[in-house]
Amino acid sequence: MNRIDLAGRKAIVTGGSGALGAAIAARLRASGAAVANLDAVAPPQDAGVDVGADAEADLFCACDVTDAAAVEAAVHRSLATFGRLDILVNNAGIAGEEAPIAATSVEAWRRVLDVNLTGAFICCRAVLPAMTTAGYGRIVNIASLKGREAPARSGAYAASKAGLMALTRTLAKEVAASGVLVNCVAPTALEGGMSEEDLAEERAATVARIPMGRYGRPAELAAMVAWLASEECSFSTGALFDLSGGRGAW
Repeated sequence: MNRIDLAGRKAIVTGGSGALGAAIAARLRASGAAVANLDAVAPPQDAGVDVGADAEADLFCACDVTDAAAVEAAVHRSLATFGRLDILVNNAGIAGEEAPIAATSVEAWRRVLDVNLTGAFICCRAVLPAMTTAGYGRIVNIASLKGREAPARSGAYAASKAGLMALTRTLAKEVAASGVLVNCVAPTALEGGMSEEDLAEERAATVARIPMGRYGRPAELAAMVAWLASEECSFSTGALFDLSGGRGAW
């Protein structure tokens, strides 16, 4: 593992109790950051997450990212614990149901957009005052290749991830001179991610579309996020970083 220097940095990772969020948080910690996990689901008891007040320990905040008041409270608690916030990784997301647009209920559509897109907006808005005041920040949004490919039967999910890409570009332009950089990553299917429950034939079809011939690994996503969250990432903002094993098209 290459060393990425995040010593002393303070981070928030949303959806940090799942496989991908946990991998991201672990890589940030390995690079020296303290990490607050904002998730509606508590992490496994063996995940080593400390809910105490040690400024260098991980922190768990039970939080629904669609609830603006809950996010504000979690960010306030993170600031009180860590003293500042340098990094936000918007990883929380849901796949929703696979169905044609005509068969998708308004409620199902709204739930996916609320979590995947509006939740990221709420979290960005909550951390920006602290980051812009400090003159430094790194925001990394976890999008998806589906936001570019827009496959059939994934309307709400694809729309939410395409919207997250647009939010990334817009916010990056608004804060470009403040020291806060905003980027997003677009992975293809990842082991441990939402594609983990696909049937064997679905997995085989997915792998066939990936030139490298395999699913991505959580550690590979985490490595890219760690660099984007670092001070070394200094002149990239508003960008979409491909993580698709060659599947993504220019």
